[in-house]
Amino acid sequence: MSKENDFAGSLQSFTERLLTHRLKRRLRNKRKQQKRNALVDWLMAILWAACVVLIINQYVFQNYQIPSESMVDTLRIGDMIFVDKFSFGPELLPGVVKLPGVSRPKRGQIIVFENPSYISKGPVFTVAQQMIYMLTLTLVDIDRDQNGEQRVHYLIKRAVGTGGDTIRIQQGEVFIRPEGMRDFVPEKDLMKALGLPCHATRMVAATEYEGIEAVGIASAYQEAGLPVPAGIGSPEIATAYKDAFGYDMKRVNVLSDMRPSDYRIASTARRYNQGWYIPGDRVFPMGDNRDNSRDGRYFGPVDQSRVLGRALFKYWPPSRIGGIR
Repeated sequence: MSKENDFAGSLQSFTERLLTHRLKRRLRNKRKQQKRNALVDWLMAILWAACVVLIINQYVFQNYQIPSESMVDTLRIGDMIFVDKFSFGPELLPGVVKLPGVSRPKRGQIIVFENPSYISKGPVFTVAQQMIYMLTLTLVDIDRDQNGEQRVHYLIKRAVGTGGDTIRIQQGEVFIRPEGMRDFVPEKDLMKALGLPCHATRMVAATEYEGIEAVGIASAYQEAGLPVPAGIGSPEIATAYKDAFGYDMKRVNVLSDMRPSDYRIASTARRYNQGWYIPGDRVFPMGDNRDNSRDGRYFGPVDQSRVLGRALFKYWPPSRIGGIR
């Protein structure tokens, strides 16, 4: 009986060890499976959140960070805003086919549009760059030039002129002739008549244009290989940067008088003096900070199909939270 008992005891002990080992193995496998499921769940949650961010940014509201002082004091460098992309029609994919919108840019609205001087690196790069930019809420932008400087893909300005307008600039002041009117009207007067606020600010005084235009005259004579008139003196070249457009307008007009047969110069002078006519499908953008803005004065009216959206709301920094007008 003792041998039988020993055998039975050994068999029971072996069976218990075997079952315990199998149970432990099952428990380990179950815990591993649970860990794997948790990881997958986290990945799925992150992926879902990323998709939601991308969809909202691409088709409804997009984050945008102000890169320059061209819209001071309405918008300042570093302000982070939401841009309404739905109203004017979002792009199907970044840089690809624009969908129809429910409205068009109106006079006085602040719009974000593709920089006319921007040279694309191709649709694949554009899609990747915009996705990273949107997913990181504007914190990461891989669109850099060969020197590592950020390339400016989009600009933010105010829609000063709309379809049918003719716009003329004189010593930094804007004059508009709306469709159907005979005379040009100062921008401030037109905005007041339409019940719209005028946010344009100037840093250059009218008395400073004598110096600015003197630099333009001197530059024209030097470019033509002629001695600068004695009455001009030796104006400071830095003065021209107070209003680069005003300087260039004077330079081009003087060169046009000197070289009436130069078609390129004559064409530029004519545009400067007569102004820009804005076709119905375009808009003329300008910065509120008129003396520190590269805008429609340099690249002309912008096709509405290039308008990304309308600035809607400032959400950062906290002290700047509020609507945008």
